[in-house]
Amino acid sequence: MLERLKDSLVNSPVIKRGEYNYFIHPISDGVPSIDPRLIEEIANYIIRIADMDVDTILTIEAMGIPVANALSLKTGIPLTIVRKRPYFLEGEVELSQSTGYSKGVLYINGLKKGDRVVIVDDVISTGGTLLALVKALQNMGVEITDVISVIGRGAGYFKLRELGVEPKILVTIDVSEKGVEIQDVFGDQ
Repeated sequence: MLERLKDSLVNSPVIKRGEYNYFIHPISDGVPSIDPRLIEEIANYIIRIADMDVDTILTIEAMGIPVANALSLKTGIPLTIVRKRPYFLEGEVELSQSTGYSKGVLYINGLKKGDRVVIVDDVISTGGTLLALVKALQNMGVEITDVISVIGRGAGYFKLRELGVEPKILVTIDVSEKGVEIQDVFGDQ
């Protein structure tokens, strides 16, 4: 189950950014090249575990796009991308987000009250981005059927639980100077 993803994570290079051990992976960084078989494996798994009875697949610019696009192509469900710049369209919603390494503003377009979405993201670590997004969607009256993160690192998902959202993290990892270690795989019992 998710063998390509697990193997690719365990073989990811780790670099030091200050005191932070940063893993470099195609899903989270687009480096090295993204193997289409890896994306297909992830998309097929998400289709099996997620509530895909939705109006749109929602992802955040930029690294959630490859997986979300594959899901859209496989299911025929439209894809909506939360962007990092404004488009000034009617109904655009601005939200501030803060992670362990950045702060910024994101913009939601094309959603309205009553829409059903599944959120797909590449990595959840601090939970800052997804927390801000979930709050904004709840305030908009958008129904979130599932929150899927391909990779989980740290305890950021606990913050989502406080909002009544139980994220599904495909592979949970720990990163040290020695490398990436798989902690858990969603669905492995």
